[in-house]
Amino acid sequence: MTLKLGVPSKGRLMDKTFEWFATHGLTLKRTGADREYAGSVAGVDGVELVLLSASEIPRELAAGRIHLGVTGSDLVRETLADWQAQVVELAPMGFGHADLIVAVPKAWVDVETLDDLDAVAAAFRARHGFRLRIATKYHRLVREYLRAHGVADYQLVDSQGATEGTIKNLTAEAIADITSTGETLSANHLKILRDPPVHCSQATLFASRAANWDNAADSRATLFAKLGVGDVAGLDA
Repeated sequence: MTLKLGVPSKGRLMDKTFEWFATHGLTLKRTGADREYAGSVAGVDGVELVLLSASEIPRELAAGRIHLGVTGSDLVRETLADWQAQVVELAPMGFGHADLIVAVPKAWVDVETLDDLDAVAAAFRARHGFRLRIATKYHRLVREYLRAHGVADYQLVDSQGATEGTIKNLTAEAIADITSTGETLSANHLKILRDPPVHCSQATLFASRAANWDNAADSRATLFAKLGVGDVAGLDA
C-alpha cells in the first residue's frame, strides 16, 4: 500500500514545504499541467504526493485518507475537536508563522487586556441590550481561549475574509484573527491586546491516527528516518 503525504497545493506554503523536504533528502514536485493537482516524491519508495488546500488537510488526516499532512497548527486545532486523539504532531517546520490574536479599536484607550475586554463587554451588554460581537473564523480556539480567561459577555460572529473590516462595517466590535506583521491591523486602526496570543501557529507535519499504516511499514520507517522522526506511539504498524 502507498503511504500518502498531503501538502498544500499552491503558493508560498507549497514552495516552503518542498524546500523543507528537500533538506531531508526528499524531492517533492508537481507533475502534469499547471492546473493539474498531481505530484511525485523521490527519495523514498512507496510514497504518494497528494496536493490539497491547507484547510482540507486536517479533515483528510482525521478521516485517514492520507497518512501524513502539512498544514498550519492553527487549522488542525480549529478543525478537529480533541485533535490529539486524531492526529500526531510530528515536526514543526519553521515557516508559515502567524499569531491568532484578539484586537480591538485603538480608540478604546482603556482596553489593553482581556480583563479590560471583559469589563467593557459587560458594560456593552448593559447599555445596548446585546452582547459585544467578536468577528472570527476560529470559533473553537477563540471560545476556549476566552473561557479560560474569564471573558463572558460576548458573541462570536463568523467572518471568512477581511475580518479587520468588520468593525468599520459595524458588524463587530472586536476581532480575533491571524496576523504575522500586524500591519493590516494597524492600517484598520486596531490594536492587539497585551495578553499572550490565542495560538502561535506555524506549518507542521502531522500523522493520522485513523490511516491504515499496516501495509506501509517499510515506507514509513525509511521516511521517518530521513525526517529524523522516532517511533510514534498510537500509529498502527
